[in-house]
Parts: sequence; structure tokens; C-alpha cells
Amino acid sequence: MIIWTEEQRELRGLAEELGAAASEGHLERDVRSEFGTEAWKLVQESGLLGLPFDERWGGLGRDLLTTMYVLEGLGYACRDGGFSFSVSTHLVSTGVPLQRFGSVDLKQRYLPRVSDGSIIGAHAISEPSGGSDVMAMRTTAVRDGDDYVLNGNKTFVTNGPIADVFVVYALTGKRGNPAALTAFLVDRESPGLVVGPPIGKMGLSTSPFSELFFDACRVPVTNVVGAPGAGFLVMDHVMKWEILCSFVINLGEMQHRLERSIEYARSREQFGQKIGSFQSVSNRIADMHVAVETSRKWLYDTALRLSNGENVTVDVAVSKLVTSESNVATALAAVQIFGGYGYTKEYGLEKDLRNAVAGTIYSGTSDVQRQRIAKMLDL
Repeated sequence: MIIWTEEQRELRGLAEELGAAASEGHLERDVRSEFGTEAWKLVQESGLLGLPFDERWGGLGRDLLTTMYVLEGLGYACRDGGFSFSVSTHLVSTGVPLQRFGSVDLKQRYLPRVSDGSIIGAHAISEPSGGSDVMAMRTTAVRDGDDYVLNGNKTFVTNGPIADVFVVYALTGKRGNPAALTAFLVDRESPGLVVGPPIGKMGLSTSPFSELFFDACRVPVTNVVGAPGAGFLVMDHVMKWEILCSFVINLGEMQHRLERSIEYARSREQFGQKIGSFQSVSNRIADMHVAVETSRKWLYDTALRLSNGENVTVDVAVSKLVTSESNVATALAAVQIFGGYGYTKEYGLEKDLRNAVAGTIYSGTSDVQRQRIAKMLDL
């Protein structure tokens, strides 16, 4: 069991205060598919966007476990799941690869602004011809003097409509070769880049996403993240952080949902009894508790192993699979426990269910995670 320090608990408390404030108007924003601009200003003022980044780049210099613990607090308190997802995406898609792989020049130019939230980041991996199949990527980058010229398009780019910078993965060699992938930091105003309109979706509607189109888009050689051909290594590092940070937010949401369901089961009466006395309800709540604690153990144990430099390929896949599917199951259980109220928009639980489904798709679908686990078991 991890024993959190007083400083870590204070940071989490700050995140919970921020999450509660950022929740204001979340139901209305969900209906309008509107990003929480005012909530973003609050998170900027808090300084929490700099959690995992070195102090010399304006960050707080905290480790992965602390970052996760604080983000769990955000998920626990914030009812705008799309906003929390956009925060996590900004941190891990742009800041994390910049800090780990970016040149000193690239860090100096971008990381302080990522850390303070004055620019919003996103990354572009998925393409219309392939989502989880990264090796089917078709976007190309060809060296031309001091620039690379990018051609192709990306889709499902979280934060796309509001992002100022993108970490874009493109082919600099033969398709199918992991060493042919390169990561680039691309400014929104780069000539040849067109950001498509927001794409409507089932859930996480306050976290906008879109397509990106590259038509002879010129990107300076100095904006390569890492080295040419090192894109797969960059992506692997980012995806570990993305899964752990995004789904620990879901863990906080699940914990809040569990507590809310317990409170409701203790107070709601039907047929002359509290509904928590009915075995069908109490069993659902017991299963929710097991799901929360199992997800917590996998996420934090995996983060600890990753921090110790261990191979966590299977652990990350299991953590993602367990937490994403538990999030769907607990959201559905909460809707059922609340009955007709759970089905209404007013209570926000149907929104939780719609949001949760996305977690079984992004960062590698549940099927892909199962295939990865099976492969590591020599099947």
C-alpha cells in the first residue's frame, strides 16, 4: 500500500477543489458539446498542468505516482469527464514526449507554455484507414533541406479543434517498419495544416476532437521529437503514461459513483424498505467496490513497476482492460440502481455511461489489449 505524504495529499486536495469548480455547468456543456474554457483558466491558475514537468520548465517536478494520485482526485471531484480527459491528453500527448525526448531548444520553446497551459496540446496518431493499427499509417514526412514535408491526414484527434500544437506521428521510411516512424511537433499555424471541424460523438462531448489534413505541410527539422525513426519509441512511452493517467481519472470517477450509489441505496425507499437491503442492489454495489479496488491496484502497481524501470507491457494492457471495462460496468450499474432517475440527463449518470464506453476504444481497444496479453503469454 502506498503511503501518501502530506504534500501529495495537499496537491490532491487542490485538484479536488479545482474539479468541483470546473464542474459548474457541466450538464449544459455536454448538451452543447462545448469545451470548458473557464474551467481551463482555473486549471491554469492552479499550476497543476505542470505536475510532471521539471521546475526549470516551469513545472512542479512531481513523479508519475504523484501525478496519478492528483489526477485521480480531479476525476473524483470533476463531473465534466470530457474536460478531465482533455487535461490528461494535454499533459501526456505533448508535455510528456517533449520532456523525455525533446531537444533542449524544443523544450525551451514549448514546454513552459505547455506547463502553464498558455498553449493546449494534442497528438495525432489514428488515421481513417487504421486506428489501433499504427503500422498501417499512411501519413508521410519527407526531408527537404531544413524542413520535413508532411502529407496525409489524421482523425479522432482529441483536443484537435482547440489545440495550439500537435505531436504528429508520420512515416519517414517504409510502411510496416517500426524504425520508419518519426514524431514531429507541429504548430497549428503551420502552412499546409488544416484542422477539421469538431466531430460529434457519443460521449466525452466536452472534449472536442477532429481530423487534421496535411497538404505539403512544412515542419522544421528542429521540431523532430527525439530522432528520425524514433517515433515508435516515443509513442510507446507516451501510451504508457496516457493509459495510466487517463484511466486513473476514471478510477476517481468510479470511486465517486460508488459512493453516490451507496448513499442513494441507503436513503431511497421502495416497498417499505431501503433499496440497499435488496440483494439485487447490494450485489451491484459490491461488484462496483470490487471493480474500483481491482482497478486501483492494477493502475498503481503498474505505475510503481514502470517507475522502477521494469517491463510493464502486460501490466499496462491489463490495467487498461480492467479499468476501462470496469468503468462501463459500474456506470451501467449506477444507472440501474438509480432507476428512472439514472436514465435522466439531470442526474448525469447516463452521461457517465456514454463517456465510459470511449475508454474501451481509445488508447487501443479492448480487443487489442486482449491480443497483446495473449501474445505475451506465447499464444
